[in-house]
Amino acid sequence: MTSLSFSEDQARVLERLRAWSLNPDSRSITLGGYAGTGKTTVTAALRKELAVARPDLRVAFCSYTGKASQVLRQTLLSQGALFPQDTCGTIHSLLYSPVTSEDGSIIGWMRSKEVEADLIIVDEASMVTDHIWQDLLTTKLPVIAVGDHGQLPPIEGSFNLMNKTDLKLERIHRQAEDNPIIQLAQEARMHGKIPVGDFSNSVRKFSYATHEASDIDDVVDHLLSNIHDDMLILCGYNKTRVNLNKSVRQKLGRETDDPEGGDRVVCLKNTYVVPGSPIYNGMVGTLESVWEEGEHWYAAEVAFADEDRKFEGLISRHQFNKPETISSVPGLEPKKIGERFDYGYALTVHKSQGSQAKTVLLFEERFPKSDDETWRRWLYTAVTRARENLYIVGRD
Repeated sequence: MTSLSFSEDQARVLERLRAWSLNPDSRSITLGGYAGTGKTTVTAALRKELAVARPDLRVAFCSYTGKASQVLRQTLLSQGALFPQDTCGTIHSLLYSPVTSEDGSIIGWMRSKEVEADLIIVDEASMVTDHIWQDLLTTKLPVIAVGDHGQLPPIEGSFNLMNKTDLKLERIHRQAEDNPIIQLAQEARMHGKIPVGDFSNSVRKFSYATHEASDIDDVVDHLLSNIHDDMLILCGYNKTRVNLNKSVRQKLGRETDDPEGGDRVVCLKNTYVVPGSPIYNGMVGTLESVWEEGEHWYAAEVAFADEDRKFEGLISRHQFNKPETISSVPGLEPKKIGERFDYGYALTVHKSQGSQAKTVLLFEERFPKSDDETWRRWLYTAVTRARENLYIVGRD
């Protein structure tokens, strides 16, 4: 693919990235692109043009989560833009080695790996924390960070790599202009409000102010009763998240509040006990097995299919169905609380960053203290989690 097939802004960004990659004049360069602007296509085209200019160039592609890196790998391969000397994986697998205690258990990760590459390209860079960004820069390799500058900042801290990007793609590509989800994402980003209506057979917004409550409840009940692996239920408040998880589990025939094999769970606090890579706050997995282990814990096995890893260990019995992540348990030292997991059928929008699903059910919930800019980012991030089907429930 040549630059002639690109829009004017895509061609301009591609040429700037190509020139910078071949002769970097700074440690890093950042590219922000809204959903539908073609930033992944530009990234793939950049790699192919660099292969012509420097056939021996080694590029390390990486993303914050394993799922994101898998999607990136598939996209690059489909466009012929991943070469034999390139790598594509998580940032942690690229940068870090495990730190172990005297008994051999993993207690953390440290920046110790030498990166065997000439250029690093970070995808989904809106999720990158300040600590990880500084570690990427310590490689002394040129770094290109690509992300969506309309999304929320990372879950942890206030650092936002996409806040002021060097380059931007803001014109929606012609192939995405007719996509109703992209259209609603634009409404969310520009106006912070999505109108009530049917935008396609599977992209709709309902409102209790204009629809009969029973009609909305019927749609919600149908979706909750037919939840599947490629579906996200999103909301704003943790209290709502807990209630939605209870509702889904009841519809699945779970008779108690105790977790069972097959339950979907979400990690609420980074854990480093897994060989290979840590389990991040916000990662969703499936309980393969779970049993009581004393007064305070469950012994559990959690599979993260999208991340190709598994957690085995003690998780806190006190965390399930709690609105907030617990930080203390009477009678236990902090290190003995256990890992923090909760049901993951429903998530807050903040926890859903980096994930997408074929179907999204979104409950609009604005925090009273949320300013207009934060609300626009929240709503935009929520809408862009959906690939095909989007159902929004609002109050007005």
